[in-house]
Amino acid sequence: MKKLILTALSLISFSTFLISQNLIDKKPTVAIVDFDTRGYNINHSEVIQYTINELIRVDKFEIIDKYDIEYFIDRDSLNVKNCFSKICLSEIGEKLNADKMFTGSISKLGDKVIITLRLLDVKTKSFQDVHIKEFLVIPGSEFSMLRVCMNEMFGLPNQTDLVSKLTQKTEFDNSINNPYALRLRADGPRMGITYATGYLGDVLQKPLNKGGYDGVPYMFQFGYQFEKQYLNEGNFQALFEFIPMITGLDQGQLIPSITFLNGIRNNTNGWEFAFGPTLSLSRKANGYLNDNNEFIINASSSLTLAEEAASLNKPMQELPDSRGSETISFGFLFAAGKTIKSGKLNLPINIFVVPGKSGVRFGLSIGWNGKARYETP
Repeated sequence: MKKLILTALSLISFSTFLISQNLIDKKPTVAIVDFDTRGYNINHSEVIQYTINELIRVDKFEIIDKYDIEYFIDRDSLNVKNCFSKICLSEIGEKLNADKMFTGSISKLGDKVIITLRLLDVKTKSFQDVHIKEFLVIPGSEFSMLRVCMNEMFGLPNQTDLVSKLTQKTEFDNSINNPYALRLRADGPRMGITYATGYLGDVLQKPLNKGGYDGVPYMFQFGYQFEKQYLNEGNFQALFEFIPMITGLDQGQLIPSITFLNGIRNNTNGWEFAFGPTLSLSRKANGYLNDNNEFIINASSSLTLAEEAASLNKPMQELPDSRGSETISFGFLFAAGKTIKSGKLNLPINIFVVPGKSGVRFGLSIGWNGKARYETP
């Protein structure tokens, strides 16, 4: 008899354990019937579906299937549109036999996006949890914002860097909170002056009959800068710049050039550094420099020019000369500058240097554009 009693007690205890374990493992049911996106430019149905997916990921509830919700809505002629209040959510929750109702809203207030998530307990007809968070206005990042809110609401970890990028404009300026359409712009017209040193500066001042240009070693230039950003992280953006220019019109010369630059610019203060190849069209001739530093391009004896240069122990060179033929000259340009902002007017100021065998060219250029400093779509 004692054995029988012990066996019965064991069975009762085991049954009680199974029942309690089942109650512990059973998740509360939750339904979402609407999400308030009024006044915000975002796809309403996609927000609802994404919220459902996030609730599944959180794994704290048994989600009532949307097709079951649609069935009850059609069967009982339920109106769930704009159902956000406690009264409405409680009534719908009771008809769906749900333990919880989940809803939320997304709205724009000034320069902030406000996301609110709310979890209603159907039995008590009150919100058991409400989570509100402010974000920067970053079109296309709303789903990331929803995930951050969902994680915070249910005590799940977030990526610290992602939260900072979505919420702290002054601390992080990057491809998330400062995409390509929101970058500092400096493209526009350019004009300035270039100064040549060395042989190049000398040849500009020589008379025409000696291969010079009968001018001065500084020339005015103007053109246009086109730029394309390809990276934007932290406080900096990396960009490609294309600058066609015309130089020398002030001295009756037409010297076209094209410069390709790879640059890096600080989005906050406008400082920039760039470098790249430059190509220009100019006249050059083959010859040698005599003892008087005159460039000889024609032999003065029966010898060829090369033979005459060799007899005088002078190397043959290709140098700038107005008597020569048009050719493409190559160089490498280094530039630095700063873009100054005045209202909606940007004023880029740059200095540059082009080293070369014939001399070094220095220059200063300025420009402007009337676009907003941070262009919006």
